[in-house]
Amino acid sequence: MVSANSDTRYVPDHVTRSVKIVVLGAFGVGKTTYVEAVSEIKILNTEERMTQAGELVDSLAGLENKETTTVAMDFGRLTVTDEIVLYLFGAPGQPRFHHTVRALMTGAIAGLVLVDTRQPERVAESFTALNLLDEVGLPYAVAVNSFEGHPQYPEEQIRRSLDLDPDIPLVFLDARHRASAKAGLIALVEHLLSFPALELSR
Repeated sequence: MVSANSDTRYVPDHVTRSVKIVVLGAFGVGKTTYVEAVSEIKILNTEERMTQAGELVDSLAGLENKETTTVAMDFGRLTVTDEIVLYLFGAPGQPRFHHTVRALMTGAIAGLVLVDTRQPERVAESFTALNLLDEVGLPYAVAVNSFEGHPQYPEEQIRRSLDLDPDIPLVFLDARHRASAKAGLIALVEHLLSFPALELSR
């Protein structure tokens, strides 16, 4: 696996299969941080500073320290085997960018939904991403981004809150740290391998 600090900008010639993954979730859940943590290349992002005008449409409840926001996408890359590379697209979380999120889903094989459990309303905001994935029929996994200093809830409670089917993978991770963040992609890839129609290794 290529180092996250590697200067390698191009995919090696022996890579024969590319897979597009979309990282979704509510505004401020940590999608940019996640893509940056797992990417082997310096990510391309569209972070812009929050403005007073933006505060009128994007609620900062529970996110008072947030200073920037993604306005289009984040892009990273992760080589998982000698033949397979994942292209990661982090989607903006605000409802006004739903058209962008739908466009990013084009050509994707699956989605990873980050969830924030710090406040009940933050959990509820995850339904937007889950519903979008269900609408387009993309398989997905769910990852709870654990924030320090906040209570951790049992898996069963989170599954009930999100109305997740038993076969949907649910993992807990810290989006800031590469080793922890990769747990989400591992769970997602393992889930994809359970679909006979998806030849991930081709």
